[in-house]
Amino acid sequence: QVQLVESGGGLVQAGGSLRLSCTASGSFFSIYAMGWYRQAPGKQRELVAAITSGGSTNYVDSVKGRFTISRDNAKNTVYLQMNSLKPEDTAVYYCSQGLGLNKSWGQGTQVTVSS
Repeated sequence: QVQLVESGGGLVQAGGSLRLSCTASGSFFSIYAMGWYRQAPGKQRELVAAITSGGSTNYVDSVKGRFTISRDNAKNTVYLQMNSLKPEDTAVYYCSQGLGLNKSWGQGTQVTVSS
């Protein structure tokens, strides 16, 4: 069972930046697509950004041009660089290994953006 550990969340003012990291245990990290999801209070968890094993990326429209997902296979780590943060980005952010029904989840990291 893979373990995913997120870090990098915190409190930031609107317009600021944060970089989230997610490090996976185990082998074969490079063959998995990885995702960053978020869940705000009272809302469903949504996929924010994804990166395939080949490095192709995809973003939800609300973060395009502001967020960048990347991966370092040598470190078993996926990153989410978040710039120009808005109060509506406030949520618990989770990384996933895989994007399908059997995806594995991290414990989440809180991101709070103050106006």
